Amino acid sequence: MRNELYIDGKWVAPVKGGTFEIVNPATEEVIHKAAAASAEDVDIAVKAARRAFDKDGWPKLSGRERARYLRAIADGIRARQAEIARVEVIDNGKPFPEADWDVADAAGCFDFYAGLAEQLDNNPDEPIVLADARFTSKAVKEPIGVAGAIIPWNYPLLMAAWKVAPALAAGCTVVLKPAEVTSLTALELAAIADEVGLPPGVLNIVTGSGSVAGQAIIDHKQVDKLAFTGSGPVGSKIMAAAARDIKRVSLELGGKSPFVVFDDADIDEAVEWIMFGIFWNQGQVCSATSRVLVQEGIYDRLLARLVDETKKIRIGNGLEEGVLLGPLVSKRQHEQVVAAIEAAKAAGATVACGGQRPEGFDKGYYLEPTILTDVPLESDAWREEIFGPVLCIRPFSTEEEAIELANDSRFGLAAAVMSKDDVRAERVAAAFRAGIVWINCSQPTFTEAPWGGYKESGIGRELGRWGLENYLETKQITKYVSKDPWSWYIKPAERA
Repeated sequence: MRNELYIDGKWVAPVKGGTFEIVNPATEEVIHKAAAASAEDVDIAVKAARRAFDKDGWPKLSGRERARYLRAIADGIRARQAEIARVEVIDNGKPFPEADWDVADAAGCFDFYAGLAEQLDNNPDEPIVLADARFTSKAVKEPIGVAGAIIPWNYPLLMAAWKVAPALAAGCTVVLKPAEVTSLTALELAAIADEVGLPPGVLNIVTGSGSVAGQAIIDHKQVDKLAFTGSGPVGSKIMAAAARDIKRVSLELGGKSPFVVFDDADIDEAVEWIMFGIFWNQGQVCSATSRVLVQEGIYDRLLARLVDETKKIRIGNGLEEGVLLGPLVSKRQHEQVVAAIEAAKAAGATVACGGQRPEGFDKGYYLEPTILTDVPLESDAWREEIFGPVLCIRPFSTEEEAIELANDSRFGLAAAVMSKDDVRAERVAAAFRAGIVWINCSQPTFTEAPWGGYKESGIGRELGRWGLENYLETKQITKYVSKDPWSWYIKPAERA
């Protein structure tokens, strides 16, 4: 594991020599000391990205040429998939099968955007039909420039891929800052980019704190685009800072996503998807369906089954066989989630199961998967993102009530509905005010489909062709083609 920054195609020590500790959340042991970038390091990285974009020709390469680099990175990730997944486990805490899936998805993301890069060659210009035949016009897509990407800790390598792959495919250059608590797999990505010969300055990776390295990226005047995934308050600050220079911004922020289950649903299937929607990745998922609304006819039976199955979840170190719930990512996150559970109890909620450190786990940031009932609608537990394995569940009577409760949120990232009545499911899906809607499932995520939210859950879309468009500007090119002179000021008779 590297303890340097990756800038301008080289591994370099930080200017001020700073480091920070990375802790294994399963054991609380320090596993690495990473380089802490300063504003000076970020300045060097941005200037390298600027040169690679403005002078060295990265955006001038054909889409096919850029695609070769992207596919090589994908192959490099796959060649080391198990190794990288293991690093993700000891860095983030998630179970190995989840980490392995994430790493495979990251490789697939680079492959997908390689294909879209090639398509840019096939459809470079869009002709525009004008009302005046004396002119022709076309719209051209061009890369924005230098992209500053700041990613969260819940899917470290995958979130890097979601931003780096489309940016490089579009012809942008990138300065990437991973989350401070989960920096290791971003450094593995840098090593792979180096191995495949990605030109210097095209991808720069600076590790360090958000308040120093992240802020330096946000404030740098030579950064053209900011792409951020994380909390709403930080996203709001980034948006305000970007306004100073009118930087392009895409934000994928928080969620408090609802899951509506009608009484014609199969209880076993509903319980399975409810659990997957909140306990996958220890509930540290922006789109987690953490507010479950169950129709009265099956509420008691479903709740009993849900509690029973939740108690069976095997908790432990993500490297152990059969573990389905690892530790939370950090001491701070563990403390915040525990505090949210205590606040919910103080507000009147009932703990149906979980809510405690599991027995036998004196070390590590472990927490039992938690189900809360009787949660007041005005409480933070119901309205605010907890970002942990904590589910709030309540009954509803009518479809209209369910939709009203589901949409009564300042967030709008995702929503789910389960019913055997396809017409009703489609009707409810249409009524949700959310950017991602699942029918009879929760959380499946596909590189081909758009990802992003309504309301305070963000701006813009990632993944699919929409993710590529995040990094493209549209230019109009209009040409005067008439053989007759324009003659607005100089009349034909006055011409020499």
